[in-house]
Amino acid sequence: MPLEHVKHNLLAILGPTNTGKTYFAFERLISYQSGIFGFPLRLLARENYDKAIAKLGINKVALITGEEKILPSEAKYFFCTVESMPLNIEVECIAIDEVQLAADYERGHIFTDRILHLRGTYETMFLGSITIQKILLRLFPNIKIETRERFSRLSFLPKRSLSKLKPRSAVIAFNINKIYEIAETLRKHKGGAAVVLGSLSPRTRNAQVEIYEDKKVDYLVAT
Repeated sequence: MPLEHVKHNLLAILGPTNTGKTYFAFERLISYQSGIFGFPLRLLARENYDKAIAKLGINKVALITGEEKILPSEAKYFFCTVESMPLNIEVECIAIDEVQLAADYERGHIFTDRILHLRGTYETMFLGSITIQKILLRLFPNIKIETRERFSRLSFLPKRSLSKLKPRSAVIAFNINKIYEIAETLRKHKGGAAVVLGSLSPRTRNAQVEIYEDKKVDYLVAT
């Protein structure tokens, strides 16, 4: 049943990865006096929290995930995992990333709840895949939808040796043993690799991401 009684300004920015959706929403959110940004991953929340601190100062920005809580008393902008988004704080703008995860078997009920109930006083933004467009239009017939094209071309490469990987590459593995095996191979042939996986402590995980972002190593291995 369409939620036609919802009068808030709703904007959906839809498209594949690498289309600038998150960057656009980040800049738009911090242009307001206050905001909450919900992400599907702790690392994304942390990354954007760090970006916000650099622009706004440490006292105005909060980080809330299942592992970390940094809540300055003067905070106006909250960067969170979707599960940790505050439900009792009124802000001018709310953004929710990867809203197509409403279809996920395990986490979908959380995304669905946030899509239906969390609103900024001036604007609410939904970011995600084009696959969610029809559902959003059925729920919110007056929602404004912007679609975006990928900035770069996504192409398939044949199987290749890790020793031939170009610098600034990320390798995604599907079990912990494989991660360390790949990282060790890269260290032997390339001189270094950062390792990121969920079982690491937040401090260790953030430090590994930092050495990659600071270009102290050219390779990242992650789940």
